Amino acid sequence: MNYRIGTKEDIPVMAEIRKQQLIDEGISPDINIDEELLRYFDDKLSDGSLVEWLLEDNNKIVATAAILFLELPPTYTNRSGIRGYITNMYTAPAYRGKGIATSMLEKLIEEARSRCVNKIFLGASSLGKPVYKKFGFMEKDQWMELDL
Repeated sequence: MNYRIGTKEDIPVMAEIRKQQLIDEGISPDINIDEELLRYFDDKLSDGSLVEWLLEDNNKIVATAAILFLELPPTYTNRSGIRGYITNMYTAPAYRGKGIATSMLEKLIEEARSRCVNKIFLGASSLGKPVYKKFGFMEKDQWMELDL
């Protein structure tokens, strides 16, 4: 198996895996988001704000993990204001339980450290919470959202 950082050539597969992840999380694919996903990955890979790790087995991507760097206003606890948002954590069912998510998360945390980012956040599924807790992630209040 081979770990590597995703490139623009990987965008179509990254988009397909993202859709599968959403479906596995219980979100119904009621609309077509192909164009939006392709544009999103292209934009974020181009500006360097997204780093997505891929794991290949026999030239097939079987796991992904990404960190998106967001610039927010500086605070007393985060002088730069830059936060890392962990997303697109997905492992194909046949590969789960083998420590892949842990390895991928290590790579994302190292990427954040290399950019001197000291705040990382994420939304965790029940499947992912034990992995994140091992790394010291703490459960906080849920985000609030407004649908317009």
